[in-house]
Amino acid sequence: MSVNQTTTAQPLAGDDTDGQPAGAAGARVPGGTDMVGKALGLLVLLGDEPRGASAADISRRAGLPFSTTYRLLGSLTRDGFVDYEPDGRRYHLGLRVFQLGQRVSNHHGFAGTALPILRRVTGRTAEATILSVRDGIHHLTVNKVDGPQTFRVTSDPGHLGSLSATAVGKVLVAFAEDAEREHLLAELPLERLTDRTIVDRDAFRAEIEAVRRRGYAVMDEENETGMRALAVPVLNAQGYAFASLATAAPVFRLTVEGLEAHLPVLLEAAAELADRLPQR
Repeated sequence: MSVNQTTTAQPLAGDDTDGQPAGAAGARVPGGTDMVGKALGLLVLLGDEPRGASAADISRRAGLPFSTTYRLLGSLTRDGFVDYEPDGRRYHLGLRVFQLGQRVSNHHGFAGTALPILRRVTGRTAEATILSVRDGIHHLTVNKVDGPQTFRVTSDPGHLGSLSATAVGKVLVAFAEDAEREHLLAELPLERLTDRTIVDRDAFRAEIEAVRRRGYAVMDEENETGMRALAVPVLNAQGYAFASLATAAPVFRLTVEGLEAHLPVLLEAAAELADRLPQR
């Protein structure tokens, strides 16, 4: 896959100011005061916005003047690190960031090492197999193998998704290190994505405790209407999850019980991945 580094998707100057003062209080950009650090900081902030954000939103969160944010976003868009959506006037991480991420994944062995195992799982389940890791308050899809059926799972490599509403995310929370798990249980945003999403803090804690007891997590239309998934942890030597492995399918093809029938296949593959993958 090649990247066109000359493509420009520039907004009109002054868009999205929303009448807010530049540099309003927010999540300040990491990386110091140099322009390279500020630009990298904007990429980090966009990584926390899977649906994208306006220039004004980014400016407020970064604690930077709108004019500075706008210029940096323009440069990042020009070079393919950021995409601009004119209809919604929102910025998203661009293809070049994904490309670099894939190179990092390959360098660390995740993509190449995991792919044959994921293909084997899909061959036995006839459904999509997904490998994810935790990235802050999201899960990051590292690799995916689609099933042979025509209905396709949309969580492609590079996708940032919910930790609380997905099977892979629940597993990463449930089998995180003790202190980190408690922090996530107390502070993780519980955003409603469907009518079945868990948004009550006590109910979420109970769900994570149940995941720990049984050793796997289920997503039953909590993240996306019409989809189910079952995930298991990929554990390091200390018993904490450094990745999670899932089978996902549309509800019209598999019941929860049907997903659970694939649990032995996933557990076997997760144990193999734990032996072969570099542990983070």
